[in-house]
Amino acid sequence: MTQDGAPVGEERVVDAVTACAFFAGLTDAQRALLAGDGAPAAFGAGERIFSEGGAAERFWLLESGTVALDMRVPGRGDQVIETLVAGTVLGWSWLHPPYRWHFGAVAREATTAIAFDADRVRRRCAADPSFGYAILSCFTPIITERLQATRLRLLDLYATPAQAGRPGAGAAT
Repeated sequence: MTQDGAPVGEERVVDAVTACAFFAGLTDAQRALLAGDGAPAAFGAGERIFSEGGAAERFWLLESGTVALDMRVPGRGDQVIETLVAGTVLGWSWLHPPYRWHFGAVAREATTAIAFDADRVRRRCAADPSFGYAILSCFTPIITERLQATRLRLLDLYATPAQAGRPGAGAAT
């Protein structure tokens, strides 16, 4: 603990993993193993955490701040798909080859997180199928949720004014 009572290093990681509802499906032993693969991280407002297509070598448990997930849209640049808040996990592309980010991510404000070494977690998953299944069970709902958010955002981006219900849509002058 620091002088102000805040946990540091390993203790902070264990506390964050234990307290996070996202990892509630893991046993105490599995949470301890996962915590062993994590380390504190921080990002400044506007800092790009990763870019679409880059190597997915980590994932993060967000402790504070917000992070915008974005994707490149031809003719429109980087478009925000979803904004993530504290208590959720950032990154799932590390789960499956070729381990490349499907989206990008930018800290919208100062953000603290626990960064997990994806290679170490993958090796642990391969060595212990029970651990691997538990981790996959935690991430599957997030993958589904984020793909649905992307689908809805793309429908909005590519909708015609009439489809989007915008004023003046379909009105002849």
